[in-house]
Amino acid sequence: MSPPVLQCFGLTRRFGGLVAVDDVSLALASGALHAVIGPNGAGKSTLANLLSGELTPTSGTLQLDGESVTGWPAWRMARAGVGRSFQRTNIMRPLSVQENVRLAAQARLTPPTRLWRNAAKEAAPQIAARAALERVGLGAEAARKAGALSHGQQRQLEIAMALATAPRVLLLDEPLAGMGPEESETLAALLRDLARDHAVLLVEHDMDVVFRVADQVTVMVEGRVLLSGTPAVVRGSAAVRDAYLGQAT
Repeated sequence: MSPPVLQCFGLTRRFGGLVAVDDVSLALASGALHAVIGPNGAGKSTLANLLSGELTPTSGTLQLDGESVTGWPAWRMARAGVGRSFQRTNIMRPLSVQENVRLAAQARLTPPTRLWRNAAKEAAPQIAARAALERVGLGAEAARKAGALSHGQQRQLEIAMALATAPRVLLLDEPLAGMGPEESETLAALLRDLARDHAVLLVEHDMDVVFRVADQVTVMVEGRVLLSGTPAVVRGSAAVRDAYLGQAT
């Protein structure tokens, strides 16, 4: 496995008396998909928010390529190559699929000196948008209104928007939520493809998909890491079954 691109050590986040993330350490390497699972309220999304710069840790450190980025805001993390999708669909429904992705690319690729030019005519964001849409399988939908896409396609669009910023790390928060079996299969294949050339963190409740696509699984309970290991190790753990997966797993 490649050296870690993004890693954290002892990451903790408190909200008053509530410890949402408690002393969590993990590493994300390019070419690998690291899944984070756990019951509702385990701290999974808060962890993703800390890794992306949406939240500042109360304590602990965050490193990108071995250099400290602790406390960097989300915009700076994004420019450094950390892409993010969220639990709730976060697209501009009245705009076309192409425009959604072009705007995401523009934030990364358009120099400040060109802010007064017509952004829609800038070539680099358009090229990045088309490439991202092809990567996620939405190339033929570029001209459609984003709001007209199916739920699964809208989740693919969100991933395309993240890809358009040329990330090296992808933090994906429950991208399969609300999908049927066919859409889940499509996105599971996309996740495995993305993990070939990105460091991927996947927060997910669909255990069938997690155990099929993940290289490493971290189980969180009440903000802390219960266990981290291969899918086989996690599946075989009695502690994990008791805490989350259920005795029938």
